[in-house]
Amino acid sequence: MLSGVIRHNKNILRSGSFRALSSSSNVMTVRDALNSAIDEEMSADPKVLLIGEEVGEYQGAYKISKGLLDKYGPQRVLDTPITEAGFAGIGVGAAYYGLKPVVEFMTFNFSMQAIDHIINSAAKSNYMSAGQISVPIVFRGPNGAAAGVGAQHSQCYAAWYASCPGLKVLTPYSAEDARGLLKAAIRDPDPVVFLENELLYGESFPVSAEVLDSSFTLPIGKAKIEKEGKDVTITAFSKMVGYALKAAEILAKEGINAEVINLRSIRPLDRSTINASVRKTNRLVTVEEGFPQHGIGAEICASVVEESFGYLDAPVERIAGADVPTPYAANLERLAFPQVEDIVRAAKRACHRSGKAAATA
Repeated sequence: MLSGVIRHNKNILRSGSFRALSSSSNVMTVRDALNSAIDEEMSADPKVLLIGEEVGEYQGAYKISKGLLDKYGPQRVLDTPITEAGFAGIGVGAAYYGLKPVVEFMTFNFSMQAIDHIINSAAKSNYMSAGQISVPIVFRGPNGAAAGVGAQHSQCYAAWYASCPGLKVLTPYSAEDARGLLKAAIRDPDPVVFLENELLYGESFPVSAEVLDSSFTLPIGKAKIEKEGKDVTITAFSKMVGYALKAAEILAKEGINAEVINLRSIRPLDRSTINASVRKTNRLVTVEEGFPQHGIGAEICASVVEESFGYLDAPVERIAGADVPTPYAANLERLAFPQVEDIVRAAKRACHRSGKAAATA
């Protein structure tokens, strides 16, 4: 199973376009953003270390750790055996000691092997020790579906980890998100689950001089309004933010002005921004790749019903992945995850612009 994922990763890297970012560039890939964030934090703080499978000699399964072994050496960039429970436990122990480990999972699906350490050892220790034990650790890696990697490698863990007190859960979309949130996560005194998306690694995004500054961070727990609108609120995170923005472009041609919120942080969740938007637009569509039952969208809907029910002019629409293990076949896989047209249909239903046809997801 793991060898198949490694082969899949290598194929993506051959077809991708990793490049170093020049100081004069105004765009940055998510891959470069993550690499530079880790690099800068390791340079600024000798307590920061990177640990995981192939993070050193191979420079990361997705080349996120490119160049770091040569720069910082094997004591701070540690290649491990294929044993998530082992190196996650070592990372938590190092955090107890005062170090700041960044633990990479080749895919977050493999974090299931280490979930006891993430939840019982990392998330609960500060509370159970009455604040005497701080656990400054980041668990990061690709989350959710890629392309044709099967059900065991395609699950979204946002709702899983966001349900656990003691953890912070971040989900970057753009290069700005990746840089600012990862730097904030590494500096945070609490354990952070950092859910990236494999298909976004090679995507380029515009970045400002402020984003490229080594002191740049983003606040944990604060969403970003990617596009302002007045007719319907669309919430999304990770890759689905791009889908929501594309849907907003289509909706604009039909006279519907959608507001798109990039959640960025799943725990803590920026309920105030979401509710303020719904109170303006009076409609809500939530979008996620995860399963619908007990999902992030369900939590957002509950928050809006509790705080802003009187402002709603239409039922809340939830767009999520199908309630099935992810199919391997490409045509079925597409049907199992939200598409732009699903978001468009849901938004039109919320605005009373369409018939009764339901979204496929």
